[in-house]
Amino acid sequence: ERKLVESGGGSVQVGESLRLSCVLSGFRKDDYTVGWFRQASGKEREWVAYIKGDDDSTYMADSVKGRFSIASDNAMNTVYLQMNNLKPEDTAAYFCGAYSLIWDVQDVLSNQNFGYWGQGTQVTVSA
Repeated sequence: ERKLVESGGGSVQVGESLRLSCVLSGFRKDDYTVGWFRQASGKEREWVAYIKGDDDSTYMADSVKGRFSIASDNAMNTVYLQMNNLKPEDTAAYFCGAYSLIWDVQDVLSNQNFGYWGQGTQVTVSA
């Protein structure tokens, strides 16, 4: 059974940091991309960062470049999102998603059935 479980969310002040973790099971590293996505209240889901299992390349959305980073253990059993210098606009539910390398991140945003998802973890940043 393929499963993703996120943890690490919480309520912080502007400028503080959080590290989110996503524990994956049932996935073969070389076949999947694992990404972090977020969805603010009343807004569409957007991608934040992703790491490709075949070559460990990483990609960050412009809105978080220089503040967030994504990393995983060697087997990609756990994928982390380190979030520094948090801003109120980072407030959202954060989801971990895994999808086949045949898809790109926009495919998965267009059709969430293309991916496997965790239950999400809330991040709230207060001024």
